Amino acid sequence: MIPLDELKQGESAVIDKITTDKLPLKLIEMGCLPGNPISLIQKAPFNDPLYFKIDESYLAIRKETAKEILVRRIK
Repeated sequence: MIPLDELKQGESAVIDKITTDKLPLKLIEMGCLPGNPISLIQKAPFNDPLYFKIDESYLAIRKETAKEILVRRIK
């Protein structure tokens, strides 16, 4: 498992575990839950925020929050 912020652009993974109970409700509503696939679309300048696709939703996640989401790479 790796933190979500370590994915490379274009790489996909499956959310395995969320290590904080302070995850913004909007992320949960958009599908940021264990078992869901996620892919890194783009990194903003200075690598914050990170732009992801979860299911059919696109969202930006701050690097600080992405470190709390553990994923398994899809090969």
